Amino acid sequence: MSNELSNALEVLRKKKWVDLTHTFGPDSPHFSAFTPAKFDTLFSHDDGFFAQRFTFPGQYGTHLDAPIHFVRDTRYLEELDLKELVLPLVVIDKSAEAAADHDYTLSKADILAFEGEHGQIDSGTFVALRTDWSKRWPNQEQMDNKDEEGNSHSPGWSIEALKFLYEERHIKAVGHETFDTDAAVDFQKNGALLGEYYVLEQDSYQVELLTNLDQLPAKGAFIFNIVPKAEKASGFPVRSFAVLP
Repeated sequence: MSNELSNALEVLRKKKWVDLTHTFGPDSPHFSAFTPAKFDTLFSHDDGFFAQRFTFPGQYGTHLDAPIHFVRDTRYLEELDLKELVLPLVVIDKSAEAAADHDYTLSKADILAFEGEHGQIDSGTFVALRTDWSKRWPNQEQMDNKDEEGNSHSPGWSIEALKFLYEERHIKAVGHETFDTDAAVDFQKNGALLGEYYVLEQDSYQVELLTNLDQLPAKGAFIFNIVPKAEKASGFPVRSFAVLP
């Protein structure tokens, strides 16, 4: 069979595919307000088939947050359009900065510097913030990165940067390698995840706890976010991957 779709699939198969998703289980790092996941065996091969029960919050492992996660009367996971889940991918690399300063926050100036090198960020894209925080997985203590007073330190997005991306560049979604959109110090200062609320308030979605962003180019790849269609869900573990140009 030779047609436009089969040709497109053949092109995709020849490209490099990169898994952007952590494998997760009961011992994986998770948001502090959640209890660990539980994986139970319901039936074994001795019973004739292998079946399991999985118990975990929707925001567990590499996961997708739907707008309803923070904002009332907005879209549930099932209401996201399929074409929203496959997007051109931009990766802003601030791994060196985050290594030097665990409280690093991406600024509008950072984005403009990125555009000076790689060209303007196109509308309708998925923008990922690379900090290499994912290399701390699967160590909960290293992911939390708490100081002697018990305060976490992890990098994130500034409100200024997010507003620029959504309101001036008209992007579609964002992703990052940390538990939250906001840098931990901003959450402690503001008493709320203002960046995360802002993203979801745009009727947008985000993917948290991404990995392998260090294997991607700044521009040119596409991200696929394949997620189950749970009813009235605020989010769910996702299988995110990228196809390189």
